[in-house]
Amino acid sequence: MLETQKRIIGEYSSGKAGPILYISAGIHGNEPSGVYALDRVFKTLEDEKPLISGKVLGIRGNLKALSNDVRFIDEDLNRTWTVENIAAGMKDSNEKKEMFAIIDTLNSHSEGEFSQRYFLDCHTTSADSPPYISVQEVGNNDSWAHRFPVHIIRGFSDIVLGCIDHYLSRTGVTGFVFEGGQHESEAAVEHHEGMIWLAIAQACELDLTNLGEIPQAVQNLRGRESERKTFEIVHRHSLTANDTFQMEPGYQNFQPIKKGEFLATHNGEKVISTWNAYIFMPLYQTQGNDGFFVVREVPKIK
Repeated sequence: MLETQKRIIGEYSSGKAGPILYISAGIHGNEPSGVYALDRVFKTLEDEKPLISGKVLGIRGNLKALSNDVRFIDEDLNRTWTVENIAAGMKDSNEKKEMFAIIDTLNSHSEGEFSQRYFLDCHTTSADSPPYISVQEVGNNDSWAHRFPVHIIRGFSDIVLGCIDHYLSRTGVTGFVFEGGQHESEAAVEHHEGMIWLAIAQACELDLTNLGEIPQAVQNLRGRESERKTFEIVHRHSLTANDTFQMEPGYQNFQPIKKGEFLATHNGEKVISTWNAYIFMPLYQTQGNDGFFVVREVPKIK
């Protein structure tokens, strides 16, 4: 459980003009590893004071859910960022109140102050998973994502509406979601730390060699670049509020599946694969409206 009195985890600038990098963590309250990673990074920044361009801003997402170690209180915060909700201005749930408070925090850093705006939204998964990027194909997001050394999923926010990256992308901010691994794993904290450092280096021109030492978390992520693949979603197995769903045990993100394979039980019926592809985001928690996704690899352009 986290004590989360403050929205802002940290902000850092060395006074040089440039872009702003927004880093959000804990949009889901049972996913605190990004918060822990940001604490580590800001401590190092404040201790070593390296030169960067622009500013890095780290923010907590769902404060009340983080304090209670639950995914959300009333509704999923990562489904509330729709055009309709924002236009209506209604604050009729804990999550809508959190959403507008986050927007106020972002807006307090005026667009005109910075040459460009970037974002990194930190998440984790209920199933064990290698780290990966989820990117919406808007503006420069996809080309930006391919500067980083991990698997890339295209199109999640095009299927699942109301995500914070959908809002940020349509308001002109370039970036992506980074999934660090399984919720409670120390590996997820390390992966988030590594990605945060790499994002600061790319967005704010941080020379990582100017730190006391290049963080091991960065080295570990860089070691994945030769294995990086890009995937696209071909199927979403969605759930409704009263459904019963049980994923078969042992599935991990990007695990191959075959036609005829028994994947899950949904309302008492077996879910059988009709694909030779890969499983993505299998559901192993009680809250959530997506049972799993099916993805396929996008061929590399030669």
